[in-house]
Amino acid sequence: MALTTLDPITALIVIDLQSGLMGWPFAHPIGDIVARAAALGAAFRRHGLPVALVNVDGSSPGRTEQAPRHGNLIGNLIGNPFGGPLPDGWTDLIPELDRQPGDIVVTKRTRGAFASTDLESLLRAGGVTQVVIVGVATAGGVESTARQAYEAGFNVTLAIDAMTDARPHAHAYSIEHVFPRLGETGSTQAIIDLVERTNAHELA
Repeated sequence: MALTTLDPITALIVIDLQSGLMGWPFAHPIGDIVARAAALGAAFRRHGLPVALVNVDGSSPGRTEQAPRHGNLIGNLIGNPFGGPLPDGWTDLIPELDRQPGDIVVTKRTRGAFASTDLESLLRAGGVTQVVIVGVATAGGVESTARQAYEAGFNVTLAIDAMTDARPHAHAYSIEHVFPRLGETGSTQAIIDLVERTNAHELA
């Protein structure tokens, strides 16, 4: 669904743009994704809209009597698929996001940012009714968060040029077939322009 509107209180959710994932072989240049996410963050903050920065630390627990057949997601990325501590700084949010004192910061241990975190309650406390989601990976953390936001009753928008995945086919499938069922999609610049128009009276 094409981009049409933003609610008066819309939050930006940035998924897993953290130090440990910057070397992952994504399908699109990660520097471009980071720059667009940062531009969205700056636009949202400029108008006093909430920004939620999400990182991932480990994987959700599974069966305890046996190790996962193929290891866990994070462990596979760092070359230690069956557990163990993450490298120092692995979960650190990248500095390009320009974290501010008023930002919401959430650490998740599942793919989606709403499961087993206080993100939903923090957004609702701020009167948020719509979310814009960016980050990595498109078919992982981004899609899972979008699904959870939709199920929780938030209006959902996805900045499709501010996300990527290591699997080009999965990235394309999410954008072409999944996201249109969950909400609206648009480019980073289109969303920034809409933020500016929606909140123009604040700068008058």
